[in-house]
Amino acid sequence: MLAKDSIMPLSKFLALPDGKGINKVYIDIIINEVIPVLCINRSANKNRQMLFKVLYDNKDNFWQLGGSWEYFITAENIEKVMEKTAVKEGAWDKERSRLDDKPAERSLVKPSESESSGDDGFGRDYLFFSEMTAQQRVEYLNKEKNRLNKLLLQKTKDEVAITEALVDTTKDAALINHATIEEAIRLADDDAKRMTQELVDSTNEMVKTSAQLISEDVFSNSLMNALVEKSNGTIVQHMTRVYLNGVAFLNYYNNLVSTSSAIQRLRISFSSKYRKYYHMLLPHINIDDINLERVFFGGMRAITSELYLKWAVGFLIHDIGKASAVEYHEGTSSYDRQIVIDHVKQGYKSIMTKTNYPMEASLITGYHHEYYGDNAGYGYFRAYLQQYKRTNPTAKQDYCITYELEPILDYQALAYFPAKVLEIIDVYDSLTDPHRVYRKAMTPEEALNMMRVEFVEKNLKVDPILLSLFEKFTLEKEKKKS
Repeated sequence: MLAKDSIMPLSKFLALPDGKGINKVYIDIIINEVIPVLCINRSANKNRQMLFKVLYDNKDNFWQLGGSWEYFITAENIEKVMEKTAVKEGAWDKERSRLDDKPAERSLVKPSESESSGDDGFGRDYLFFSEMTAQQRVEYLNKEKNRLNKLLLQKTKDEVAITEALVDTTKDAALINHATIEEAIRLADDDAKRMTQELVDSTNEMVKTSAQLISEDVFSNSLMNALVEKSNGTIVQHMTRVYLNGVAFLNYYNNLVSTSSAIQRLRISFSSKYRKYYHMLLPHINIDDINLERVFFGGMRAITSELYLKWAVGFLIHDIGKASAVEYHEGTSSYDRQIVIDHVKQGYKSIMTKTNYPMEASLITGYHHEYYGDNAGYGYFRAYLQQYKRTNPTAKQDYCITYELEPILDYQALAYFPAKVLEIIDVYDSLTDPHRVYRKAMTPEEALNMMRVEFVEKNLKVDPILLSLFEKFTLEKEKKKS
């Protein structure tokens, strides 16, 4: 309705509704179009203009809270929203029809500048998925899984087709999960788990198929990065790269440690290359008693297929708590540590309380920035550990890394294996990302050297042995590519 009796002319402004609120589709468009809101306090004779996105991120029903402030949007902007809504009308039905004809094929045409405007880090496809019902998202994800299954059954593997499918399905699965969990967090825990159950099941099945197609050889050229860059949205690009490279590394790791010679070589070099670092983490243990069995609870070994799949799911949804208000590339001018920390907390809590994803996936999400307790890191584990030590002041952690949940939940170990892997891949991806806004992207060699110096030698944050294995994995990939 038109606003009247204002302290300033408002003939061109429309008041935000209070009853049932604004349609979710309108909200997404208002945010995407970077539309401002006129805020008026009549009693105090004050007015100010703020972005809808800023107010919404602080309180998602800010205009319904009552009080002395009223909120208005210009008629021109309302008209823009309505036009955008009309363009979107029927989009799902058309896409669904197309999918039935050609399963899960997605456009790889890079959006124009106008299409990219207002990018929130998740890209223009996120609005498309956010408009779907939960059931429609599950149907879409099942189409993606079928596309992967067809490739898996082919006798002659087409590397290009496999890589295209893996990039597409990973990106879409990440967006679909984010859109669904954004809705689930507004529900009671039990209702949210019921609402997300089919999505969890479909995602698990898709990851199972996806993981069978992924190997380090698939990414021996630049095709994956070229395809990922066609995805509009820096956060989803990051999530896609981290998942694919993370699962490929787990494959590489398993193949490596399955040979006795690889572990034996680590034993031989352990004293000269690694022992001093692990003694810093376990100072209460005699340095001569620190060996691979102290680093890896139960000894260094291959990953079981059951854990492998649970960890792969965790890699896929690790940044699910990243809010659209948080830029992926935090520059020195916009960096807000508390907001960055919150994305880990939001992801951990939403996966743990609103879905039935395995606990392994929750811990990967919540523990992948711990950095062995360094001040630069953050996460839930350090808070839980401090609380545990207050009630058990003599307790010590006798191991560095655990493959299973129990030793990390019982505070016998300092870190969880897949979270330590993800730490490395997460940092590496940030350093080499071609879309970094505050520093030129590093080459793989530059990034690995920087991580060795800054994250091991100067301050022990990432795991030295796992970083060495990741270096080997990355450099072998680069050698094949060249």
